[in-house]
Amino acid sequence: MTFSLPLQQIRFFITAAAPCPYLPDREETKLFTYLSMSDGRELNDTLTAVGFRRAQNIIYRPVCTRCNACKSCRVLVADFVPSKNLRRILAKNLDLTRTVHPPKAKLEHFALISRYLSARHASGGMEGMDENDFSSLVEETSVATELVEYRDRDGQLLACALIDQLHDGPSMLYSFFDPQFSGRSLGMFMILDHIARAKNALQPYLYLGFWIQDSPKMNYKQRFRPLEILHATTWELLGETP
Repeated sequence: MTFSLPLQQIRFFITAAAPCPYLPDREETKLFTYLSMSDGRELNDTLTAVGFRRAQNIIYRPVCTRCNACKSCRVLVADFVPSKNLRRILAKNLDLTRTVHPPKAKLEHFALISRYLSARHASGGMEGMDENDFSSLVEETSVATELVEYRDRDGQLLACALIDQLHDGPSMLYSFFDPQFSGRSLGMFMILDHIARAKNALQPYLYLGFWIQDSPKMNYKQRFRPLEILHATTWELLGETP
């Protein structure tokens, strides 16, 4: 892929150091830039491939001075074969229906994410999110973004995923689900479903954001192998032993 604007001409910024949300006694610093309506999709594609992550109309990557634990990761879709445990998760959710929508926030979505955050991330970075914050999370995008719903046979909304469609595969930005149905492993199921979507579309990758080996919040991604990890500027296959 060729990007029309050299990366050297893009204006980047660096955040002040802040407590790391994933590893104790560490600080995080981010390099970021803004996505405009004119070049947002092209820039999102290019920077995601070199380790950046989109949040609304900002795209960023960690540049921490004393730590490099955050590694961008992506599933090699064509070669993925679910383990026995992952196949059980698929079987638990055969009754769900997936529908893909434009990125438009609704009260039903906000109610779902509020229950999810209260149960799973009460002291996280999204604590205190209101309807306006949620609308910004979903709708502030200059790229090809989808809001994917999962409903049961009665039409009840159980889970949602916010997805960017890149030129070489989807990027999963954020997912949330009803904690009442934790036995379904809905977070894992949504990853499996998007691997299937990418495979059906003949896309080579599913981007899963950052993998952190020593963080229980982030190391679950290594279950989706073959998984490539970005080391500096090179994508390398994660070893067979977790």
